[in-house]
Amino acid sequence: LYVQFFQQYRGKYWNQRTEGFQIRQDTLRAMRGNIFASDGSLLATSLPTYEVGIDPRIAKDEYFAKYSDTLGVVMARIFRDKSARDYSDLVRSARKSGRKYVLMNHRRITFQERQQLLTCPFFRSDKKIPARGGALRAYYERYQPFAQMAKRTIGNLDPKTNKGLIGLEASFQSQLAGKDGVGLVEVLAGGVRKPVDDNQGMKPEPGLDLYTTLDVNFQDMAETALKTALTSYNADKGCVLVMDVATGEIRAMANLSRLKDGNYYETFSHALAGRTDPGSTFKLASMMALLEEKAVSPGQMIPTGGGSIRYRNVTIQDAKRGGYGIITAQEVFEKSSNVGIHLMMKDYFYTRPDLYCQYLRKFHLTEKTGIHMKGEVNPVIYNPDSKAWSKTSLAFMAHGYEMQITPLQMLTFYNAVANDGRWVRPMLVKQVKLANEVIEETLPYTAPDPIASPGVIRQVKRMLEGVVERGTAKHIASPHYKIAGKTGTAQKIVNGLYQEGRYYTSFIGYFPADKPKYSCLVMVDSPHGSNINLLMAGSVSAPVFKEVADRIVAYDIRMHAPLRTHQRVASSPADLKAGYADDLHIISTELKLDSQPSAEGYVRRLDSHRWQSQLNRPDQVPDVRGLPLRDALPLLENRGFRVLLAGAGKVTDQSILPGTALAGTRKQITLTLQ
Repeated sequence: LYVQFFQQYRGKYWNQRTEGFQIRQDTLRAMRGNIFASDGSLLATSLPTYEVGIDPRIAKDEYFAKYSDTLGVVMARIFRDKSARDYSDLVRSARKSGRKYVLMNHRRITFQERQQLLTCPFFRSDKKIPARGGALRAYYERYQPFAQMAKRTIGNLDPKTNKGLIGLEASFQSQLAGKDGVGLVEVLAGGVRKPVDDNQGMKPEPGLDLYTTLDVNFQDMAETALKTALTSYNADKGCVLVMDVATGEIRAMANLSRLKDGNYYETFSHALAGRTDPGSTFKLASMMALLEEKAVSPGQMIPTGGGSIRYRNVTIQDAKRGGYGIITAQEVFEKSSNVGIHLMMKDYFYTRPDLYCQYLRKFHLTEKTGIHMKGEVNPVIYNPDSKAWSKTSLAFMAHGYEMQITPLQMLTFYNAVANDGRWVRPMLVKQVKLANEVIEETLPYTAPDPIASPGVIRQVKRMLEGVVERGTAKHIASPHYKIAGKTGTAQKIVNGLYQEGRYYTSFIGYFPADKPKYSCLVMVDSPHGSNINLLMAGSVSAPVFKEVADRIVAYDIRMHAPLRTHQRVASSPADLKAGYADDLHIISTELKLDSQPSAEGYVRRLDSHRWQSQLNRPDQVPDVRGLPLRDALPLLENRGFRVLLAGAGKVTDQSILPGTALAGTRKQITLTLQ
């Protein structure tokens, strides 16, 4: 539409301008906007490349004779495929034959090469010789600096139309695209298009920049842990999601699928579009509905018997052979007893299916999350009015079957529990900017009504903690922080039937459990192995959750604040201009500073005294706070540390206390920059 308006408005001009010439209107591609991570790291950008050409007729004879050899040298140096003489002869021959335009090379040059070229004859700006003959035509190629990282979430472009196909590139196409301009080109023999200098064209307008909530370090942690597990279990696919509990900001979204070559790639968004039976992670919804109706209490005894029970034409079994006997409702949840949840649901909701479905709606499980991202699919949860509903539907639904829900929808539900019942919409983009001006901003959205009463939230939180302390995920318990969550192992449907030995495994939870900061979901689909018992969620997905959580806790400085406040750390003294020698010695001893006097006398001047922190000894973690990054990195890397960064600027904090003995210290440290 933009170009059509221009054609109408300038139609007479273009007709006169092109009459008698092979001149055509040409689209000038707009520079597409950048996509940034939460710390300002570039996730996607458009790098310009340039087609190099020259009109050999334009330069005057004297200028051409003087610089044609120089032009050949420059071309040979840039393209490295022909000699300088070859390029010089090419231009001379074209000038002699009267050719209007010579394409110097089919390879396009980079921006850095363009900058070099603009200092050379025929291309450099020179007011005395405005017509030089050199011509550069710009093209833009999309580039993702982190290669495969979050590739499906970021998305890609249609090479023909330059429009986003999937991911953020498609979801925010109108903001990123900008507005193309219009210029003139002269079409020469062989279809070569020579740009025509003309001030009447319409310049392109660059696109807007996206600032996402993704953290590149979290994303790296998630992808690394997931890929290791998928490879270890020869699994088909998997995903990891990390969300900020309070705001719903997605910090990591990893989606991996195994292709024919046996490797894993980001090709499909399992998080948004991978609907499946969630399995036992859905027991949280069933338990919350029961507790809200006061149909059961956590301490109520449930006779699960020998681990198998028949209901109508359906056999419901527990994973443990022989069953769990008589256990509490809390233990039913912790041990993930299918029989136990069936008995509790049967006694109350099997005769009230509509009421149960009302709770699922209250939990936001029957709707999309509404994340501002194309590709999210609707969950499929049947109700008594559905044609697919049967007399055994609730028996399956109670423990996560006969439904189709995406990982993101399940995580958002668990996140609401971690957030004390407040449901927040997941978000992936915070701001849309033009340079430094905020054009659009997405604020956290919290649903007006809580998903459950405070009492029920407290009860299920204790149950989720119990799963990790005593239940199906007890081996991922951490001595340093508390994890809460639930395992889920669902049989896969193959040819319309649930297949023994083919599992969809997941673990959904949050941490630290006593003050939730992040919620996380791990899904591993179709792990393979000879021992079926080792293909359950507790063995497959839960350890991935633990690995991701451990690394996040080590990385996120804010989670270490209580630790730092308990210890005083010495730092450089104030600017002491002068003082009594004995007093300065006492001060340096108290502050644990090495005092190295370089002059004698009653009074020591600033320039006659050197201070050295005892915390920067070679056998201890150095104090790099206040240092620029270029100074801090060598100090840490020389001691064998792998350094992770948060922010930009000078170091304001470090995840391991200065002065900590190197022996036994984990060799990974995070620096906060500001």
